[in-house]
Amino acid sequence: MGPVAPLLTPWRWAALLGFALVAPAGLPAGGGDWRMPELRRRQSSREPLLSPVPLALRCAPERQAPTITAAAAGEPLRVLRAWSRQDGERWLQVELASPGGQRRGWLPG
Repeated sequence: MGPVAPLLTPWRWAALLGFALVAPAGLPAGGGDWRMPELRRRQSSREPLLSPVPLALRCAPERQAPTITAAAAGEPLRVLRAWSRQDGERWLQVELASPGGQRRGWLPG
């Protein structure tokens, strides 16, 4: 058998006690939650997206194109198709389902 492990020196005791007293302060009551947050994904491509902020729908995939309607925040959008311009800019043609009927327009994507 080898020699018995030496007793902890006073500075090691101080470091151990300091860590034991300070480390739990960063945790919520009951300990930390190590689970990853759940991501909500669309179940199918038919399920609408929700606009996070008010959006202006344009009549063509151009920045200078006139705005034809506006989508309020939280309004469901259905992507009809994606369009990539020659300069690499991407646009999405979307459809809004609203009480006044369906509206279509282009959004920069």
